[in-house]
Amino acid sequence: MTRRIALVVNPTSGKGLGARVAPVVRARLESAGLSVDTYETTCAEDVGRISADVIGSGADAVTLVGGDGTIHLGAQVLAKSGMPFGVVPAGTGNDFARGVGIPLKDPAAAADLIIAGNTRSVDLAVAEGEFITTVVAGGFDSLVNKRANAMSWPKGNSRYTVATLAELRTFSPLEYIVTVDGEVIETKAMLVAVGTGPTYGGGLQICAGAEIDDGVLDVTIIEPVSRLTLLQLFPKLSKGTHVGHPAVRALRGRSVRIESPGITAYADGEPLGPLPVDVTIAPGALTVFA
Repeated sequence: MTRRIALVVNPTSGKGLGARVAPVVRARLESAGLSVDTYETTCAEDVGRISADVIGSGADAVTLVGGDGTIHLGAQVLAKSGMPFGVVPAGTGNDFARGVGIPLKDPAAAADLIIAGNTRSVDLAVAEGEFITTVVAGGFDSLVNKRANAMSWPKGNSRYTVATLAELRTFSPLEYIVTVDGEVIETKAMLVAVGTGPTYGGGLQICAGAEIDDGVLDVTIIEPVSRLTLLQLFPKLSKGTHVGHPAVRALRGRSVRIESPGITAYADGEPLGPLPVDVTIAPGALTVFA
């Protein structure tokens, strides 16, 4: 039975949301009789370091308060450790929590999952020696990310809207070689995404229908379409209704290689490195309160 929780808080996640929800979570856990040790991170490296220190320290479980970047860093240490892992979403995307079914806007309800003590094993992807908790992608979306990250204006999600429109002006379909369990696909495409779960970018269901515990990777290839059609497709990602469009190809496998010259792959919302990239599945690598 879980009795002692290490609460690792990224106070800057979600523009300060992590700092605001942490007291709510701590109070909820303590009201249920749990002992809580709180650790605040001051830099990205702290997440992994603190998580590593907690393993073997006497804590029964780790709970991370933060967004997908925080979860990604914690997963590097906690995967395969067997230590139960709680998540309180406090970022801008929260796609890992969404895929697992953790309440996104109710930190007390997320804490209740830890109190209840029920766990499930979920899959992780592995790419470039890192565990990936959501999606690896490269193409139009990564070019938009790169452009948006270089912009100082506008602020917030509007940057991505402006970056998308700017990138559309010059974007042309890319040459890809995609290999899924040994099957080689040579095609032009707008983007290729590989996920353990369905969403990236704060709820865009790029790999609609993906299950986070089925032991396989879901692959989505969006083949060449006009700029207008691409603009029409992107809103459909929110509901997963892009599936079935003739330009959208869905595959599944345990090993995927993506090749395309000059493109950077993004994983869990952050740059992973230039293509090519090999992605494999690590079934049941993480034990999560859910």
